[in-house]
Amino acid sequence: MLLRPGHLTLDELQAIHAGAPGDRPGAPQPLLMDPQALPGILASAAVVRRAAEGDAPVYGVNTGFGKLASTRISEADLATLQLNLIRSHSVGVGAPLEPAVVRLMLALKAASLARGHSGVRPVVIDTLLAVHNAGLVPWVPSQGSVGASGDLAPLAHMTLALMGEGHFLVTDAGDAAGHAGRRAPAAALLQAAGITPLQLAAKEGLALINGTQTSTALALHALLSFEPVLESALVIGALTVDAARGSDGPFDPRIHALRGQPGQVDVAQYYRALLAGSAIRASHAEGDDRVQDPYCLRCQPQVVGACLDQLRHAALVLLREANAVTDNPLVFAPEADGLGSEPHGAMVSGGNFHAEPVALACDAMANAIAEVGAIAERRIAMLIDSSVSRLPPFLTANAGLNSGFMIAHVTAASLASENKSLAHPASVDSLPTSANQEDHVSMATFAARRLQPMIANVAHILGVEWLAAAQGIDFLRPLHSSAALEQAHALLRARCPAMMHDRYIAPDIEAATARVRDGTLSCILRTLPGLPTLWTPA
Repeated sequence: MLLRPGHLTLDELQAIHAGAPGDRPGAPQPLLMDPQALPGILASAAVVRRAAEGDAPVYGVNTGFGKLASTRISEADLATLQLNLIRSHSVGVGAPLEPAVVRLMLALKAASLARGHSGVRPVVIDTLLAVHNAGLVPWVPSQGSVGASGDLAPLAHMTLALMGEGHFLVTDAGDAAGHAGRRAPAAALLQAAGITPLQLAAKEGLALINGTQTSTALALHALLSFEPVLESALVIGALTVDAARGSDGPFDPRIHALRGQPGQVDVAQYYRALLAGSAIRASHAEGDDRVQDPYCLRCQPQVVGACLDQLRHAALVLLREANAVTDNPLVFAPEADGLGSEPHGAMVSGGNFHAEPVALACDAMANAIAEVGAIAERRIAMLIDSSVSRLPPFLTANAGLNSGFMIAHVTAASLASENKSLAHPASVDSLPTSANQEDHVSMATFAARRLQPMIANVAHILGVEWLAAAQGIDFLRPLHSSAALEQAHALLRARCPAMMHDRYIAPDIEAATARVRDGTLSCILRTLPGLPTLWTPA
């Protein structure tokens, strides 16, 4: 894949996140820098080189960092300054970031530096890409960034590995899927891959650790991980409509056109397509004494559609951030004609490292993720309540002797409640750091990191709902749902038989949840003709 700095697409980021297709799961998508970026890289590096050779104080080149910015560093110590910066900032704690996240970090940092406003030499970018393409995954602890001044600690750990002083994450052959792996010294692995350890020149250490690439990578990881879960939520939500013999009237396009909210309009269209041709719906289209369905059925376009709008906005914000230059100071090479007001270029200090856009996008994503799970939990509660669903109590034929889905719903309720706590905005918190020099921070890294457990919770809620909705459909036989929803029912039943008597169903919940997350149900939705894309930005 050719990396075009400033022009990365969401599809390209998804490909980097997923890794190369083929027989090696998790293998990297090979990346090559666009050669058109080279002149800009060289020009900005020349500006830094002149600054390093000059007498004027330039932050990050010949001064200390943070509160120590007024401390001058001699020319003889400039390389040591950068080395010490990386060593001193490698202070992260916690479990390592997942390989998919680290792949994105390497790619995003390379693309950002290649914009030609960071002052690094081409070898820095080449090393980032060489490590990525070799399938080496720097060991990056997941905790320790406040999302301002750049994701300092995690990016320092990444850089330390490039220098041969840190560690790489190694997953041995035969390890179970999701195994955290082990730490291995970086120097030996770089040597085995034929990669020369990176030696930093002036400003290069700062350029590598300044920036929002960790929080952005974590946020993209969440966005891309949630995509199949959201698609599953649409399919399962439609299956629940039929299981409860709900109406398709609330999905009438005229209703949603009057409001004009794009996500709502699209979700209603998804539901119409999923329910089209259902014999179950036809069986109660007339003569049903129920006037209106509960909100958890009727208001799905309004609720899930609003969530979709938030996720689409987040995707746009994250795509901009993935293409941005977010280190400091920024380097502006002289104009090509040499007639500009700064014929030798300029280095300008600013605050692009502040990850507030990412933090706010992640907070919006957290609310959306929580709401998708919250309305799914309400649908489960509706299905097991015979007074509303008109199905057997707790979806079991002999309630009392059997508890059916009573406690499966309790599990779903506990997860929905947990997500409400996790959805508390991270961006509203700020703790000053660096002796109050860095006095407002975004907390973007945590804002993004907490999204993964939320997604896992929603996937489990949907796994329970899928089992419950399929059980409801079974009670309506011989009537059949639409072709798409019968496919969803059959996919579940291939792994999880109906539960007409109490049995051990925790394995069924896990099996259903795995299929919620792996794109099995996404394929059903994506094969229906004429539907809008989920959230690929225009």
